[in-house]
Amino acid sequence: MILSDYLSLILLTLGAIFFLAGTLGLLRFPDIYTRLHALTKADNVGLSLLIAGLAVQAESWAIVGKLFLIWLLVVLAGASVSHLIARSALHRGIRIWRR
Repeated sequence: MILSDYLSLILLTLGAIFFLAGTLGLLRFPDIYTRLHALTKADNVGLSLLIAGLAVQAESWAIVGKLFLIWLLVVLAGASVSHLIARSALHRGIRIWRR
């Protein structure tokens, strides 16, 4: 294995760990707002690391550009959908969890 293979493996593994952390946050946190926060933050970082790991292995700059475009669209969509879900929950009267 060469250095780029190790770097790619590290980035992909870290990305998978962040996805797992986001899933655990979704399952463990008490209300919709903290769940959304944990899920979107961890998924955005996880996706960034996965895209970086794939970009290291890319054969051309065109593939790197496509990966970047995919990353950008998913991050924008995730932020927009999270905002809409939180806004809908707020309008339905779902309160923020407090002790």
